[in-house]
Amino acid sequence: MFETLFRYSRVLARHLDGPAAEERDRFVAHFAASGATRDTVASLASELLVVARRLDISGTRAITPEEVASAADRWFRHQRRRGHVVSPRRRQRFVQVATDWLRFMQRLQLPPVPPGPGADLVDEFVCHMHHERGLSPKTVDNYCWHVRAFLMWLAERRSRADEATLEQVDAFLSMRGAQGWCRSSIAAAAAALRAFYAHLASIGRCPEGFVGGIAGPRLYKQEALPVGPCWSDVQRLIASADTARPRDIRDRAVLMLLAMYGLRSGEVVALTLDDIDWENDIIHVARPKQRCKQEYPLVAEAGDAILRYVRDVRPRCASRSLFLTLRAPWVPLGPSSMRYAVAPRMKALGICCPRQGPHALRHACATHLVAEGLSLKQIGDHLGHRSSSATRTYAKVDLVGLRQVADFSLAGLL
Repeated sequence: MFETLFRYSRVLARHLDGPAAEERDRFVAHFAASGATRDTVASLASELLVVARRLDISGTRAITPEEVASAADRWFRHQRRRGHVVSPRRRQRFVQVATDWLRFMQRLQLPPVPPGPGADLVDEFVCHMHHERGLSPKTVDNYCWHVRAFLMWLAERRSRADEATLEQVDAFLSMRGAQGWCRSSIAAAAAALRAFYAHLASIGRCPEGFVGGIAGPRLYKQEALPVGPCWSDVQRLIASADTARPRDIRDRAVLMLLAMYGLRSGEVVALTLDDIDWENDIIHVARPKQRCKQEYPLVAEAGDAILRYVRDVRPRCASRSLFLTLRAPWVPLGPSSMRYAVAPRMKALGICCPRQGPHALRHACATHLVAEGLSLKQIGDHLGHRSSSATRTYAKVDLVGLRQVADFSLAGLL
């Protein structure tokens, strides 16, 4: 790798003859494969040589962050004694490069993370939700987040999970309300605590009647209307990205997947190049809740948008993820990136909507399918709903169907 980065023989010899040349070369090649520019890779290689000269990595022992910090301090003081002007940020760069290198070689010894309160109970709860209840990883993570927060709150009051009282649960939920949480968020926290204590009751760690006393705020089924823009606004949103700018080309493909297929943010960012079957015009979407992949016909307009992005904008790199960042190092987009593809554009177009994130386009897709006369079963299948109850809320926006119900006369049945 060094031969491709450095042309001058003296510079190249310095890198080849320096300490841990083979280990440095592997790490630099790994970094280059992520899509970093040549200048960035060369800068990393030069910094890595400085680190290797100051940090003893001989043998196979793990190196602690304290050793890295000590080596950075010695290098920093040496530079100052030689009269070089070195900012504290250069010391931070030394530490960061050394840490990344050691982690890549699996030689970084991190201090053990102290387990939180009730860690053993939380671990058992995770196994129960995964293996016995079959919940999705996202749901398990959400439940555990609420449970750990409650157990930490209890520990601050010198109490344990199996010693908690209903008064303490109510106080914890009330605290969330005082912090500005909405009713649905507090209800989600209560549901997580009910599931946790139901598991504790099943193993004899809390009374049977304790779970029934955990009550969150009352939520009414189908109390909220879908909050998505009208379909004409969705079409304007997609049209606004029809430019030659690289970001617009990428975001236009994203917007079509969100609006036409009603995909969730996580489902869009999880797409890979292998999920697009160009020969048969099929797109494969991973459904995490169903733990399966669902096939959709690749609509010509969406296929053209994806093809234009892949051909003209997507960088050529080792990653198989479909949507990548536009600047090196190229990494897959995260779910939060989907919001930046939607919300600023909706605001710029003056599209008024209670929610302006990517999930609003999922609601818009479902509402549009209702208006087109599709049944709730068909809409639920299209959206990847596990239960028909998740699709019923869209019946409230079927104004034509509701008017027919209202106009129906029972006189002929009497």
